[in-house]
Amino acid sequence: MTTDAQDRILQALTDTIGAANVATGADAAPWSQEWTGHARWTPLAVARPGSTAEVAEIVKLANRTGTPIVPVSGNTGLVEGSTAEGAIMLSLDRMSAIREIKPDARIAVVEAGAILARIHDAAEEHGLIFPLFFGARGSAMIGGALSTNAGGSNVLRYGSARHLCLGIEAVLPTGEIVDLMSELHKDNSGYDLRDLLIGAEGTLGVITAAVLKLHPKPRAYATATVAVPSLNDGLRLLNRLQEETGGAVEAFEFMPGLFMDAYLERFPEARAPFEARHDVNILVEVGALAPRDSAPGPDGTVPVTDHLEAALERLFEEGALLDAVVAQSEAQRREMWARREASAEVARLKPNVVDNDVAVPLDRMQELVENVTARALEIDPGLVPICVAHLGDGNLHFAGWPSSQDPAVQKAVKAAVDEEAVKLGGTVSAEHGVGLAKKPAIARYKDPAALRAMRAIKTALDPNGIMNPGKVLPETG
Repeated sequence: MTTDAQDRILQALTDTIGAANVATGADAAPWSQEWTGHARWTPLAVARPGSTAEVAEIVKLANRTGTPIVPVSGNTGLVEGSTAEGAIMLSLDRMSAIREIKPDARIAVVEAGAILARIHDAAEEHGLIFPLFFGARGSAMIGGALSTNAGGSNVLRYGSARHLCLGIEAVLPTGEIVDLMSELHKDNSGYDLRDLLIGAEGTLGVITAAVLKLHPKPRAYATATVAVPSLNDGLRLLNRLQEETGGAVEAFEFMPGLFMDAYLERFPEARAPFEARHDVNILVEVGALAPRDSAPGPDGTVPVTDHLEAALERLFEEGALLDAVVAQSEAQRREMWARREASAEVARLKPNVVDNDVAVPLDRMQELVENVTARALEIDPGLVPICVAHLGDGNLHFAGWPSSQDPAVQKAVKAAVDEEAVKLGGTVSAEHGVGLAKKPAIARYKDPAALRAMRAIKTALDPNGIMNPGKVLPETG
């Protein structure tokens, strides 16, 4: 693109949203790299519209001039999904309103730039929750969470972002606005464009607003850290606890002994979960909705906590548990969650971390962890494998500190993890998306007919190929 053409585009952006809302050069630096620092780029400009109509005008400009346009939210992604060399970056941070909370219908109507933690706070004012929780919730925006179909720690009970969304508003690559802001729980009126745009990583359009499902906030939580002999024992524990609690297990998070070692190295002031070190540690949380399970008794004890303690004691007597600590206060609960939510910081304690986001059927998780660890150590015998997993939904975040600084070795480790997941009936991308980083794996493992259908959809909706180009879909061979 010539300098004159760039100048005309910048002037058009300025005319549309004002000079104060167009960032270039050094002013665009906050949007010019992934938060991990692995990917960096220089955008043509960062445009910060204040309304859906302005988003539409910017997209029309990009489509008319053939200029790549890349939506960006909180920029907390991990798969190079917002790289934007020479592109218009579209930040919706000014479109952050929580338009309405409807407590009786249990929905929230929000703009795409709303920070996840603000949605949580707004729902809590009405005794409700929006149960999409993960470590970056203080900066992640709902538009990005929907565009990547984010998961987090509560998928086990509530589902991923797609399951928590009733409707969306979006701008298509042509600049057309589609109003799909349905508050309906049932709607069979044709193709589900909402679900098509959710998880598309901005390649099919820009989500500008959403109708979100809210849920009753549990009146009490029972939280514990438990140690079990193996991951298969952990799965049996989950099933027993689901039976014991009537399906009230909200989170079931795996942290191996090596991760706990790394956590204590990263946070030396923190406490170990147990006096003895264990290889399989699981954070379990149960949410109680009924007053009979949550109202403290005369002695101050909470029934759901008593129930969890009793269930764990029985399992310990049966030999299904090695150890268990049940939180007796909110401070102890937060201490347990702090270990799990620090996983990104722990993984980056050392440089050049190799990380993967894969998923398998629940009963294949132990096999997956064993296989990927063995394969990784075959490739790099000095690699230190650390990982965490949303064990309740089969999602493994395998990470390792390589001893080799050879990029080819590190690439081989990542490829081996993907391969082992697929062998077990799994996927190479569970909740982080595809972006650029996982395109090679998608090209290798995705069903060819499915890829052809995806390319046809992309071409139909984005004939000029301007919307987050080069992401998600592998090029035709």
